[in-house]
Amino acid sequence: MRMPYSSNATYLVSLALDGKTIQAIYKPMRGERPLWDFAPGLHRREVAAYLLSEAMGLGCVPPTILRDGPSGEGSVQLLIESDPDEHYFTIFEQRQDLHDQFRAMCAFDILANNTDRKSGHVLVDKNNHVWGIDHGVCFSEDFKLRTVIWEFGGEKIAEDLMAKIEPLTQTVPLEVATLLSEQEVVAIIERAKWLFDGAQFPVDPSGRHYPWPLV
Repeated sequence: MRMPYSSNATYLVSLALDGKTIQAIYKPMRGERPLWDFAPGLHRREVAAYLLSEAMGLGCVPPTILRDGPSGEGSVQLLIESDPDEHYFTIFEQRQDLHDQFRAMCAFDILANNTDRKSGHVLVDKNNHVWGIDHGVCFSEDFKLRTVIWEFGGEKIAEDLMAKIEPLTQTVPLEVATLLSEQEVVAIIERAKWLFDGAQFPVDPSGRHYPWPLV
């Protein structure tokens, strides 16, 4: 089933193995809308985002893999069941207990250079785990950060999160690097050094680093 309101072809699919069935989101390369600032292959960036999140020990991106599907190669991501009326703005106001997970996502988005962290791209599952989705326009070599998560600007980054950032100041995991260009890999290291050396969440006094629409 094709998902509505998506700029690129996005399908809800069922995966079955050993009598068990789960739902997932399939984004084929063939259904991507051409972009002037990103080469074809946004589905690979979806996978790279998951692998980076896992390598850092953040667990903020649902399991995502490359697979050949009915429309060719694409990303397949575990569907996260969540309340469709909830998004970052509503959750932030109501759930202070989840703020540390938002801080981790904030750092992740900076490192991944996420250009599209809308409020609706933040989900909370039944176990109160925060997930981020839609990472097809991440990892540009040029700084293009667009996110709604700015509430922590100027705040010192906690030591445990700093420890997860530090390895990226030296190298990017091979499984992530192979999905990106050499320049994009170098840019991850540069962003990690900048964030680690500053040791605090950045601020956006210009207001120009928000996505549109916000939700």
